[in-house]
Amino acid sequence: MADRPIVCTLGPDALKASKAGLFSRVARRSVATDKIATGYRFEFASHPEAQPLIAEMIEAERHCCRFLQFALTVEPDLGPMRLDVTGPEGTQDFLGALVEPA
Repeated sequence: MADRPIVCTLGPDALKASKAGLFSRVARRSVATDKIATGYRFEFASHPEAQPLIAEMIEAERHCCRFLQFALTVEPDLGPMRLDVTGPEGTQDFLGALVEPA
């Protein structure tokens, strides 16, 4: 993964729309957001709409930001979910621009 450049294939207008779109909606739904070594960790309470929204965001981001790695943990008995979004050095800064308010 280290040899993948941190490049989003979206143009500036599409990137701006993406920032206000799916990734941000997922981030806002999280009950906790933490910086981790190479990205961010999002924690979600069990909610029927959360998992499909997370899956939709992962699929969309896989196409435009191919350097990202996603690890989704779903706890048993309708427990919480945890999504780690990581990548090569610089990924945390890239994601921070999408997650943190300007």
